Amino acid sequence: MAVPTRRRGHAKQGMVRQNTALKTPNTVTCSNCGAEIKPHHVCPACGFYKGKQVKAVKEAE
Repeated sequence: MAVPTRRRGHAKQGMVRQNTALKTPNTVTCSNCGAEIKPHHVCPACGFYKGKQVKAVKEAE
């Protein structure tokens, strides 16, 4: 079984762990309804993408 040859120091340990933190997802506001959406995705609230309706959305009753 593989065993590390040397112990990882405090500075290296921080460098290794710097990318393990959770990153907040990137969001933009919809130009039609103002909802928070992922960039380059159709708005789930109104169905618009780049100013055009591309998906029909059912309205809540």
